[in-house]
Amino acid sequence: MSGSLKYLVTGASGQLGALAIDALLETVPASEVGALVRRAEAAAPLEAKGVTVRVASYDDPAALETAFAGVERLLLVSSSEVGQRAAQHANAIAAAKAAGVGFVAYTSILKADNSPLTVLPGEHVATEQTLAASGLHYALLRNGWYTENYTMGVPMALEHGGMIGAAGEGRISSAARADYAAAAAAVLTGDLPASGTVYELAGDTSYTLAEFAAALSELSGKPVGYTNMSPEAFAGALVGAGLPAPLAEMLADSEAGASQGGLFSEDGTLSRLIGRPTTPWRETLKAAL
Repeated sequence: MSGSLKYLVTGASGQLGALAIDALLETVPASEVGALVRRAEAAAPLEAKGVTVRVASYDDPAALETAFAGVERLLLVSSSEVGQRAAQHANAIAAAKAAGVGFVAYTSILKADNSPLTVLPGEHVATEQTLAASGLHYALLRNGWYTENYTMGVPMALEHGGMIGAAGEGRISSAARADYAAAAAAVLTGDLPASGTVYELAGDTSYTLAEFAAALSELSGKPVGYTNMSPEAFAGALVGAGLPAPLAEMLADSEAGASQGGLFSEDGTLSRLIGRPTTPWRETLKAAL
C-alpha cells in the first residue's frame, strides 16, 4: 500500500463515509482520494469511482499504519461498534501518528463535552482526548442527528399509524447525512484550521417528534400520531420490536437527552461550511416516502 494520497476516508463503505467520498470527488481528482474499508469485498464500488482503496480494520494497528502511509489528510469516521469505539479510535490515532499523517478530522457528536445524552458521548469524548494528547494536527466535526435516523422508521410508523419516542417537547436540529459528509469534505480540502478546532454541526431548522409525525401524516395522507413514553418504556418497546437491548437503551437515552436539548442547536456552522442551507428535514422525509 505504498504511494502518497492527499485524502483518505475511513469507514468508506459505510453510509457517511461513502457520501464523504462522493463529496470529495466533487472538488478534487479521484487520484488524490483514498478509501479505507474493513473488508476487501467492499472495494469494488469505490474502485469504480477511481479512488484508491486500502484495507484495514480499526482492530488491527499494524494494518492501519500501513494503510495510513503517505496520507496527508485523514477523515476518521467514528466506528459503528458502540462499546469498542474508544479503543478502536485510539488504534487509528496511534497509527496515524506513526504513519506521519498531516491532519485528522474526526466525526464526533454534537456538544460532546456537555451533552445531556449519557451513552453516546462517552467514547467520543475519550477519542477527542486521545487526539488532543496525540500531538497530531486535528479538528473535531461534532455531528448532530441525521434526519435519516427518523426517516428509516417511516414504513413502520405508516404500518402502525403512529410513532413512539421519548423526546418529549425536545427540538431536534437534524440535517441530511449528505450535509455532514459535505462539511467533512470542506474541512478536509480547505485551508487547515487551527489544531483542536471544534465544529458544532446541526441542521438549520428543528422539530419535535410530534411535529415530525404531523408532517409524515400530511405528506403521506395517512393518519400518524406521536406517543411520548418514558425512556424505560420506550427501550422496552424497542426490545419488544426485536432490537438488541444495548441498541434500544442507547436510542432511549438519546431521546431522553433530546428532551433536554441535547440534539438542538442554532449554531449555523454546518450551513456556513457547506455554503448553502442544510437540507430541510421535510425534504428528506418526502424523499423517504
